[in-house]
Amino acid sequence: MIRIGIIGAGNIAHRFAASLAHEPRAELVAAACRTQQKAEAFLEEVPHSQGARHYGSYDELLADSRVDAVYLALPHAYHHEWAIKSLRAGKAVLCEKPAMLTEAQMREVAGVSRREGRLFMEAMKPRFVPLYERVESELGAIGRLKSVEATLCNNMLGLVEGAGTYHMTPGPGAGVLLDCGIYCASWLAALCPPLELVRARVERIDGIDVYVDAHFCAEDVDARLECAFNEAKPRTATLLGECGSIVVEELHRPQRATVHIDGESPRVLDVPYEVDDFYGEIRHFVDLLERGATESPAMSLDDSIACARILDQVREGAA
Repeated sequence: MIRIGIIGAGNIAHRFAASLAHEPRAELVAAACRTQQKAEAFLEEVPHSQGARHYGSYDELLADSRVDAVYLALPHAYHHEWAIKSLRAGKAVLCEKPAMLTEAQMREVAGVSRREGRLFMEAMKPRFVPLYERVESELGAIGRLKSVEATLCNNMLGLVEGAGTYHMTPGPGAGVLLDCGIYCASWLAALCPPLELVRARVERIDGIDVYVDAHFCAEDVDARLECAFNEAKPRTATLLGECGSIVVEELHRPQRATVHIDGESPRVLDVPYEVDDFYGEIRHFVDLLERGATESPAMSLDDSIACARILDQVREGAA
């Protein structure tokens, strides 16, 4: 049985804990928040947490010998510090996206993971849903890839401004690029050779990015990353090949895609989740721990480095 502790108690942690309850090879044994009362309240709200310990500091959870692995559900700016502390405490780490704020941070964490021989995996949900493998299997049908366009735009500015969360609070973890753009970067990093930024346009409010439109090239493949807090558009990944295309709907948690092959009728791929959009990453993480693996083939350390590099390029190019 893999014993998991959760650090953080926001909405994402609640959703993770609910999904974890469906994995018979793992159990929630601890939770840590900024106060013990908050950790206790969190455990009272999530399923199958009887007997789990509640801690008022993250260090206390890391000192718990019962905990094999931690799920980091903290705001983005705290991932770097607590990923390193968790790995050095002997815990495997499943870290919410974006794993790190920068490529330099991700390289440091990758180095610690490798030196400690402990698993670190970015919780990049689209890589672990059942549809993802189906899309990969269809790539050959559309011929040589010519372009990849990933768009995740939501009209939610009022929501994120009013919530008082880190999304629109001035600081290193704020903005749409980290929150939504990382999903787009994951598709680009998975499908394209190493990318070089061509141009980027960024709209900001009080210095915080709320819209990003970035164009890249790689050998003979073009790529585009678009994300927004202030504008709604279809949230798709469009993969264009020489003889067709694949359009993935809801790219951040996909269940449906359409394959268009020249001269043929479109084919719809409907591949629902197993349990929910979190369960695939949880099951994969548990599989790796049971095998004693220290890196994921589906979302490797180098994959996370590549995603962080794409976001770095956007920030540097739009400065």
